[in-house]
Amino acid sequence: MTPQLDTQRSFLMWAIVFLLLSLCPPSLTPLGSAGPAAAVSLIEIAELLAHPELYDHQDVVVTGKVMNVQLATNRQGQPAYGFLLQDQAGTLKVVSLGQVEVHEGDQVIVEGVFSRLRQVGRTIVYNEIKALSVKPLTRLNPDFVG
Repeated sequence: MTPQLDTQRSFLMWAIVFLLLSLCPPSLTPLGSAGPAAAVSLIEIAELLAHPELYDHQDVVVTGKVMNVQLATNRQGQPAYGFLLQDQAGTLKVVSLGQVEVHEGDQVIVEGVFSRLRQVGRTIVYNEIKALSVKPLTRLNPDFVG
């Protein structure tokens, strides 16, 4: 794929996602918010990585490519999973409860809470989203997303 075609396709994908998010009726707004004024805007990974302190513990919506999917179980024995969300600008870690519904290489939209850093025992995890929703973009409307 040529860089120009890749850029055009990326722009189209972002435009479709933005349109879908802005047209949601109040009952379906991202993260169950009260209405369009409270809707969470799509944020680029580059923006989160450049200014993580501005988004720390905030609701975010990002898109990217799923990489390195890992299955797990939390302390209560519930299924959980994690993966890296990647775009041209960088990579974030995404964790979520439940059964994994995405696959390696999927383009997804993630809604969740961003953490600049989180301590797990002696380990510090940077730039992570605790996902409330992870959806493949092709499931939103396969006629618009290629």
